[in-house]
Amino acid sequence: MTISASVLPAPPRSAQDLTAVSVSQWQAALGAEPQIAASWIAAAAQLGHAEAQAVLGQWLLDGHGVARDPAQALHWFLRAAHLGHAMAMNMAGRCHEQGWGTQVDTDKAAHWYRRAAGLALPHAQYNLANLLAAGDGVPRDHAQAFALYRQAADQGYAKAFAKLGRYHEDGLVVPRDEASAFDCYRRGAEGGDFRGQFCFAGMLAAQGRKAEALAWLAKVPDTATPRYLREAGELLLQSPDREFRAIGERMLARADAR
Repeated sequence: MTISASVLPAPPRSAQDLTAVSVSQWQAALGAEPQIAASWIAAAAQLGHAEAQAVLGQWLLDGHGVARDPAQALHWFLRAAHLGHAMAMNMAGRCHEQGWGTQVDTDKAAHWYRRAAGLALPHAQYNLANLLAAGDGVPRDHAQAFALYRQAADQGYAKAFAKLGRYHEDGLVVPRDEASAFDCYRRGAEGGDFRGQFCFAGMLAAQGRKAEALAWLAKVPDTATPRYLREAGELLLQSPDREFRAIGERMLARADAR
């Protein structure tokens, strides 16, 4: 449900106006009709409000209430990042890693992820760990990657559990421990992470718990990227079980449709 302009405070025109905005008024601005909300948030961003700058950057990236403009999104993420906004630092890293509004630059991505991870932001801890695990733009360091995944998981970040599960299952950095891997995959799956769901289903299938495995596999396409769906679908097509192959075929069809 959106909120009409009539219940919103006037767009801020000064720093003094910003200090007078209550929490409920901020919530009203964020929940307003997209174009009205974007105009209001842009006014606050122009006045140097870091949270508004970070929100405006995300909306420019998504095309929420404004024309999609990744370059301007990065501009606002950087402005907020320089004011110490952790999520804006993380998003600046994402822009540099993915090439959103700029050239791909994993050195800069790692820089911003490190800054945000230093502020204990789990998203950035996870993203930096991914770079370290892959050796992408930074020297490969599985021990540090594992520690960062652990820090993110300790804050309940679901995606990190699936990565920890892989370390435990493969015996990388830590001793091989299928029970710990199973628990990590379960927690990632229950948290809504598609990698966790797929890996948890695999371990359930290995235990002969086919119905549970199929149920978790059915959830994967809801949030998985097309690339992951293709990889998972190809793996499932190699199964001797007809029902698993059928899910693999559906995953490949979903990947092609996106």
